[in-house]
Amino acid sequence: MRHGFRQSMAWLHTWSGLIVGWVLFAVFVTGTASYYRAEISRWMQPELRREATIGPDALARAAELGVAHLQQHAAGARTWFIALPQPDRPLIDLFWRTKPGTPPGRAVLDARTGEPAALRETRGGDFFYRFHFELHLPPLWGRWIVGTCAMIMLVALVSGVITHRRIFADFFTLRRDKAAQRGWLDAHNVTGVLALPFHLMITYTGVVTLALMYMPWGVTVAYKGDQQAFFAESGQITQPRPAAGRPGGLAPVGPMVREALATIPEPLERLTISHPRDAHATVVAVFEEPHGLSHEHPQIAFDGTSGAVLEVRRGGLQPAAKTFTTMVGLHEAHFAGPGLRLLFFLCGLMGSAMVATGLVLWTVARLPKEGRAPGLGWRLVHAFNVGTVAGLPAAVAMMLLANRLLPAGLAGRAEWEVWAFFGTWFAVTLVALVPAPRRAWSGAMGLAAILFLAVAVADGLTARALWDDPAWFLAFDAAMLALAAAFALVARKVTRYVAPARRRRSQAEGRPRPAAQARTALQPVPAGRDEAGRRFERA
Repeated sequence: MRHGFRQSMAWLHTWSGLIVGWVLFAVFVTGTASYYRAEISRWMQPELRREATIGPDALARAAELGVAHLQQHAAGARTWFIALPQPDRPLIDLFWRTKPGTPPGRAVLDARTGEPAALRETRGGDFFYRFHFELHLPPLWGRWIVGTCAMIMLVALVSGVITHRRIFADFFTLRRDKAAQRGWLDAHNVTGVLALPFHLMITYTGVVTLALMYMPWGVTVAYKGDQQAFFAESGQITQPRPAAGRPGGLAPVGPMVREALATIPEPLERLTISHPRDAHATVVAVFEEPHGLSHEHPQIAFDGTSGAVLEVRRGGLQPAAKTFTTMVGLHEAHFAGPGLRLLFFLCGLMGSAMVATGLVLWTVARLPKEGRAPGLGWRLVHAFNVGTVAGLPAAVAMMLLANRLLPAGLAGRAEWEVWAFFGTWFAVTLVALVPAPRRAWSGAMGLAAILFLAVAVADGLTARALWDDPAWFLAFDAAMLALAAAFALVARKVTRYVAPARRRRSQAEGRPRPAAQARTALQPVPAGRDEAGRRFERA
């Protein structure tokens, strides 16, 4: 065997990380932001007013208003979904499906009047949440791509642990004064090892949450392709009822809501109404999950025509289903309080940094030698790195900025925000192909800093009069300012970087390093300096 096992693992770790690194960085960043999905959505709709409490009568009336709207605008749909108002979002969210292959419909109503809500149109935090496992692609394609990348990341994590024979010693090592390659490797090791349990958990549970899509054959054979029967038997949903094929009238849903609230003490989250114009119409009241790891929702099924209770599911899942819902709960962290959620968020940031430093390390280790121009392959990888590591955060900031600057009544406003996101991301990647590498990094990081700063400024200038909780909005803006400062610091460090050997040489000669020399894209390389360090400085 030409190479030993450890060397083979190093090769596997390097190339598997590069192939999926760009996707994984996007998944980590948007997934980390999704821990504050509700808070982002609230910031992006400053017109929204919180309610102290919403009682059973208000919920029952909201459900009836939602049904009335659906009967008028979605009478032919096969399934209606009514998300009931909550204190932090006192709105009625309606969603309906007609038939496979037909785009679903959606409406947002005022919970008091039943009229369309007077809010700016936006995807809010839901965009980042869905992007992190669908990549804004058709759901099937996006989930397959993300799942495949997650499986490869598991390979990269395991092979990375095997490759590092001094993994725990390297955890306490960050050699900033050594060569560029050594510094990036230390940063990659520290961010990878510090949150290694989180990285393994979040990657594995992410794959498990979509395992039935990747490996459906057992359920297909055992239940003859009827996945609803599988979920019902495992206790995750109530027993589905097929349509009778006879017309039927839907009973008032208000009494069903009141009875559901009297039966289960958890907050009522939504109603699902199947076959609303059929004699076998079914109304399912779905509650929020109880506090705990398992991601399971208590449910009550009602006969839609009579209002009689058909089934009550309070939990009691089968062991395999309990394991699955626990994995989902771990991944989404709905059980986490403020402190633990912040810890998950910080671990997600370290995961993003781990992927980013790995991508940069790949290009630093392969910088061409002195006198040789970078090849097309290296320049493409470098541009994708800049576009991903710096361009994606800049795109997030641009989307938030567009939320404040676009006219509130603009038609298709939510789509314009999404186009601002992708347009910025694409532009930064494209521009990174043109200048010298260091200028590309400093320029992209500086742009991200400016955009995050602009988000906080624009919020104060355009939406301050709409704030219902000034302290909360100021905290969000403070987070934007902190991100702006972080990216500005990185841009400054990149601009002023000088290799350790050159710095020591200048100090030995007793002369300061000229500022103009620090900003030069291609600098003269003194003989005898560390190869990786001088190649990085020359870039």
